[in-house]
Amino acid sequence: MNYEELIKPWFAPPSSAFGIAWGILYPVIFLSFGYVFYMALKKQLPFMVVLPFLLNLLFNFLFTPIQFGLESNLLASIDVLLVVITLVWAMIAVYQYAPIVTYVQIPYLLWGLFAAILQISITWLNW
Repeated sequence: MNYEELIKPWFAPPSSAFGIAWGILYPVIFLSFGYVFYMALKKQLPFMVVLPFLLNLLFNFLFTPIQFGLESNLLASIDVLLVVITLVWAMIAVYQYAPIVTYVQIPYLLWGLFAAILQISITWLNW
């Protein structure tokens, strides 16, 4: 079922809000994750610190094809939970090396939690 045809909870923002939110978040993600990858290339971070950042990017980019290509609300719910879980893992893992990277992820985390609640609600309402 097309996203526009899905039953959505009362707190679902208009579709245009997603573009605005991601338009703000993606540059922050790009710069902060880029800094983590730069530190890793300079051997200043162990791979286990970088791993959750890599997984987070993977799950983040998979959401759109899952939700809008496969049109699978259940898989999209699982994916968005993985985005949040890997982000929390990344924030904890990098904190001792670069606390600023953790702090700048807070808006991404808040949006991810909201997106997870929204997606799970949509999945439930359209079961």
